[in-house]
Amino acid sequence: MNAPSSPPVFATHGCRLNAYETEAMRELAAAQGLGDAVIVNTCAVTAEAVRKAKQEIRRLRRANPAATLIVTGCAAQVEPETFAAMPEVTRVIGNAEKMRPETWAGLARDFIGQTERVQVDDIMSVRETAGHLIDGFGRHRAYVQVQNGCDHRCTFCIIPFGRGNSRSVPAGVVVEQISRLVDRGFNEVVLTGVDLTSWGGDLPGEPRLGDLVRRILKLTTIPRLRISSIDSIEADAALMEAIATEPRLMPHLHLSLQAGDDMILKRMKRRHSRDDAIRFCAEARALRPEITFGADIIAGFPTETEAMFENSLKLVQDCGLTWLHVFPYSARKGTPAARMPQVPGGLIRDRAARLRAAGDEAVARHLAAQVGREHRVLTEGPLMGRTEGFAEVAFATPRSEGAIVTARITGQDGARLLA
Repeated sequence: MNAPSSPPVFATHGCRLNAYETEAMRELAAAQGLGDAVIVNTCAVTAEAVRKAKQEIRRLRRANPAATLIVTGCAAQVEPETFAAMPEVTRVIGNAEKMRPETWAGLARDFIGQTERVQVDDIMSVRETAGHLIDGFGRHRAYVQVQNGCDHRCTFCIIPFGRGNSRSVPAGVVVEQISRLVDRGFNEVVLTGVDLTSWGGDLPGEPRLGDLVRRILKLTTIPRLRISSIDSIEADAALMEAIATEPRLMPHLHLSLQAGDDMILKRMKRRHSRDDAIRFCAEARALRPEITFGADIIAGFPTETEAMFENSLKLVQDCGLTWLHVFPYSARKGTPAARMPQVPGGLIRDRAARLRAAGDEAVARHLAAQVGREHRVLTEGPLMGRTEGFAEVAFATPRSEGAIVTARITGQDGARLLA
């Protein structure tokens, strides 16, 4: 066997969970001595995400002509034949397989020193969760996977086909990992998952996300705990109590809203109404006045009229949203929405641009309101950091990375706070 000449090259597309899993794969590959390899962890949320993954595969092959090139992630899971057909690709592995040590042992054994063409793995399952836990990445913020998969079947979404049904990491395992992260000096942990508010439904006693949050804060000394994207209609009483009473739980929630029109929400097969979304934001803000909200919103869902779109646009103001993640609708083969009457592409792009403009205005209002205030900021580099509400801060003088510092906000540039 030839010794590997260089460590693997990793490329990540998509969500924070994918970023977490890439770091887990990096550790697994290093433990097996895998070298001369390129691993692309793909996203399937939109057709554009798949297109970008294919584009990067071609680029990475040009830059690494002799390497084994492995494709994994959600796009590889739901359409493995697409990537197996690419001449640049050596092997395609599934979402569960990528988290198993034996997968990487096999890759190290089979591929070091040669690049023969291999097709898709025979078995690509989506049944496992947290097959490999990592002790964070970076020096400032760590991500902990507590849940994977989704039991819901929104009509536009391909992700359940790539991730499988919801399954949870037991609370004790999560607490143990966060305790290790605290020992390593991390000051902030972000809980990640595909459908985070479904955590616990498959565990004995069916605990809820709020129970997990309170247990983490009770049994660890993590200074800052942050929750990634949640489905607001599933927010439980314990979570709302934690929002109200736990200063170490960050006052920032990213909401999976998707639309602001009741008919579109129904056609999406969402489980909340427009009024539900507005009511949740008002309740959370009453409990924690400084809370900020991000949200996913889809522009141009099939059958969306101008009046329906206006309801989504007005949701930015009605919910008091700050950080928007706008998705131009993208038909995914095999989903019910792909068979509905489609909105013309130009109109989708125009509506997405209008949503982004509304988001930019919301950010500008939020930043302007912070000038003159003091914020506790987690430093992400010598000259930048994030407030508890997730606003980016640019420092005038260098700070130690990974520290929590008090900073007075002296101004803003439309995108960041200045301190």
